[in-house]
Amino acid sequence: VQLQAFGGGLVQAGGSLRLSCATSGFTHAIGWFRQAPGKEREGVSCINRSDDSTYYADSVKGRFTISRDSAKNKVYLQMNSLKPEDAAVYYCAADPGLYCRDYLSVRDFSSWGQGTQVTVSS
Repeated sequence: VQLQAFGGGLVQAGGSLRLSCATSGFTHAIGWFRQAPGKEREGVSCINRSDDSTYYADSVKGRFTISRDSAKNKVYLQMNSLKPEDAAVYYCAADPGLYCRDYLSVRDFSSWGQGTQVTVSS
């Protein structure tokens, strides 16, 4: 599975960005993670291909929306009401046998995109 994340940029607090993840190869699910300087990589959201069921970290619930376009083999992360603490490098990830569950663990994902930087100014 190959993944490529893009769409990051600089946005003011309260603003919006949409990240995209282009995928090749079959996966049951795609996850989004982020890593801020000096912090561990953390799970943000995940979507299952079979039924579009989703998972969101508590920190982004109500502000971020994950979706997918199967025809384009893309998964999107719409980020609204961005806060300075959302600033990080965002990665999309997958593992061929993995479904989204009620948590996201970096160790469960074997394939990673290259990351896209999101900067939020206060």
